[in-house]
Amino acid sequence: MRPVIDTISQSISAAIEKATGQKDASAMVTPATDAKFGDYQSNAAMGLAKQLKTNPRQLAEKIIAELEIDDICQEPEIAGAGFINLRLKSDFVAESLLKIKADKKLGIEKVKKPRTVVVDFSGPNIAKQMHVGHLRSTIIGDCICRMLELAGNKVIRQNHIGDWGTQFGVLVQHLYELSVFKKEDENLQSLEEAIDTLSIEDLEVFYREATEQYNLDDTFKKQARKRVVELHTHSEPLTLKLWEHIVDESRKNYQFIYDILGINLHKENERGESFYSEKLAGIVEDLKKLGLAEKSDGAICVFPEGFKNKEGEPLPFIIQKSDGAFLYATTDLAAIRYRINELKADKIIYVTDARQKLHFEMLFTVAKQAGWAKDTELVHITFGSVLGEDSKPLKTRSGENVKLKELLDEAVKRARGVVEEKNPDLSEDEKEKIARAVGIGAVKYADYCNNRTSDYIFSFDKMLAMDGNTAPYMQYAYARIKSIGRKGEEKGINIEKELKIVKKPYLGEDAELALAKQLIRYGEAFNCAIADFKPNFLTAYLFELAQKFSAFYNACPVLDASEDIRPTRLLLCELTAATIQHGMEDLLGIETIKRM
Repeated sequence: MRPVIDTISQSISAAIEKATGQKDASAMVTPATDAKFGDYQSNAAMGLAKQLKTNPRQLAEKIIAELEIDDICQEPEIAGAGFINLRLKSDFVAESLLKIKADKKLGIEKVKKPRTVVVDFSGPNIAKQMHVGHLRSTIIGDCICRMLELAGNKVIRQNHIGDWGTQFGVLVQHLYELSVFKKEDENLQSLEEAIDTLSIEDLEVFYREATEQYNLDDTFKKQARKRVVELHTHSEPLTLKLWEHIVDESRKNYQFIYDILGINLHKENERGESFYSEKLAGIVEDLKKLGLAEKSDGAICVFPEGFKNKEGEPLPFIIQKSDGAFLYATTDLAAIRYRINELKADKIIYVTDARQKLHFEMLFTVAKQAGWAKDTELVHITFGSVLGEDSKPLKTRSGENVKLKELLDEAVKRARGVVEEKNPDLSEDEKEKIARAVGIGAVKYADYCNNRTSDYIFSFDKMLAMDGNTAPYMQYAYARIKSIGRKGEEKGINIEKELKIVKKPYLGEDAELALAKQLIRYGEAFNCAIADFKPNFLTAYLFELAQKFSAFYNACPVLDASEDIRPTRLLLCELTAATIQHGMEDLLGIETIKRM
């Protein structure tokens, strides 16, 4: 179903062309900021009048005279200097409701030309537990994938993990020096058994110790580099075994977090740096042949066009260090080539924090200058930081990043308190299930309802509140609607049968019409969200929908309505619940619950 705003925009653009001869003029249609002025507003006459050097109000009158929109809107009105206000006809809204009822996607259109889109997101650290700094990339990236898939694109999720390089030689050497691996009489099998006991918590501690030793001990540093060679050449079985265990144990940890958050990222979605390791020398050689790479201070660099340092000198994009080692830049270039040549990506999206902005700008420029990304769109989606209530980056009292598991456990624990207060008679299993849905949902929704480019303050009290734009409020709104259905069945009302007999919805009350108008705008809200990959457009829409439902429910009896009106009101309940569930679960990955 085509969004109403698109239909109106097309009609106004056609009217502008007839009135002025201007082709492809922007209709500049937006939802009205105040319902008393209508449902939509066009500001086209304002900008166009300046261009044509004419009176904007008179131009608006000419546009309206040519406007063919009677089947959708009431008579257009001109306000102020030349704003065109439009109000939808109730008959059109009623017909649109029936179309949405018959559409599983509730009015969301598929793209005309589906694309293959690779989305690179999450990127947890190896040998470390996931922390709060990984939250935004993980859940925003997942939401982007969900939106793109729902629009009909082929989406390939990619989890780019740092599973290669010097840090593994450092950690492996430290593990070799631990007492459990020093016994000369131990055979490889018993050593492997000892390796298998290493937990992610052990590895995290050992990695800190290893890094300190690497920075202080030249002998250790030499041995660590030897381990890197063993790893890269696959020449030492125990080194490989240690590396594999480090990666596998790390994977278990972040997969556990993904499962809690409902994130669709699995082992088959991984493309670690080790995957690209054998392609890196070729990247450097190819850039040299193209005349883009050159030696500078011993390193091999590309100087992409348009990038300079504070002194006005060309800024280097280093792809190989003077000691021969490759860098993130080299791996990222290899990843772009793989995704374009092997995965056939039409578009590649990277979801990282804003601090990596310069890196990706230079990366994309190099890929384009090399001719590797001629027809592929490269996009960097940035986001702000998660702050504590002191407006500083969220840390523990000791100054460490907050572990994501601990944060989520705390959210569920606090949500359990809310459930106990609201519905103490539920069974323990029900309380636990609801607490998990509410707690995890609260963390995700609080992130989504903020503009992703901004920092936001993490507050359990605000995100778990039962009022305001929060997950618990939305989950309660959904549960409240589902309870109407249960009460109806208890009264002997055949709800399914009544929904089927609605041929022309009755929208005689203002609250009914307002709710119906909001319901038919779901596709419009989706288009706004996917255009800029901003989930806050979805949360804003859902919150407004829940508010309009509340106003409808308070003004319009549902189960006690007369038999000729009740089916329409049940339909409004059904479509509101379906839209909330679809937006929360299918797009935001947040569970809805039938009772709280």
